[in-house]
Amino acid sequence: MKIATYKDDSGAELPIVQNTIWWEMARAGIPTASEFHNLITPKFKPRDGEMVESYFSMKLAERWTGTPTPGKKTPEMEFGSILEESAKPYYTFMFNEEIIPCGFATTDDGEIGCSPDGLIGLDGGLELKCPEAKTHVKYLMAGKLPDDYVLQVHGSMFVTGRAWWKFMSFRRKFPAYVTMIERDEKINAVIEETLYAFCEKLDAGFKRLCEMNGGLPARAAVQQPQPAFTADKEDVPT
Repeated sequence: MKIATYKDDSGAELPIVQNTIWWEMARAGIPTASEFHNLITPKFKPRDGEMVESYFSMKLAERWTGTPTPGKKTPEMEFGSILEESAKPYYTFMFNEEIIPCGFATTDDGEIGCSPDGLIGLDGGLELKCPEAKTHVKYLMAGKLPDDYVLQVHGSMFVTGRAWWKFMSFRRKFPAYVTMIERDEKINAVIEETLYAFCEKLDAGFKRLCEMNGGLPARAAVQQPQPAFTADKEDVPT
């Protein structure tokens, strides 16, 4: 696992933060866990058809331009992002576990990424959601990892190599819903095969665009900031 970082004004190297320009640039042009549902079903079957082709076109366009696709955020999504900052201290207090910041991480080869809401110890990670009240109640009543986030959670474990991941749905005035999911090597095998096939398709698509263009793309004169990627501390030889 490699963790995306940036340097602040003092020169200190820090993990990038989600929903910043650093984060947007880090994930541009590579498949990320929150988008794995475009390639694999919640039952862990590879998809085909328009959804896959649309995702392929988006990621290839990002790779060509070197810039992210503009996202669309509803007011509810914006509120959820703000509420997540309250959810993290709640989690730490309830479970006495430190949340290690990690806005974006990739596999060692940099081909595939994920955006953890935090890492826990040496083996775990965290996915936080702060949905509308009715959605939060739905999660509480179902008592299981929601299908909408199955690929994101297992994808994050695949990217980071972590053994378990916790999912927490948080809404003020309600009990929180928390569940822990363990790494599943059969699921990882499906993710690995599907995602690396997609990466090969991206490489081939980029090569074809270069041939059609008569060379590499001409990028804008004003370059966006580029994050750095450093190996996770536990992987660094001493």
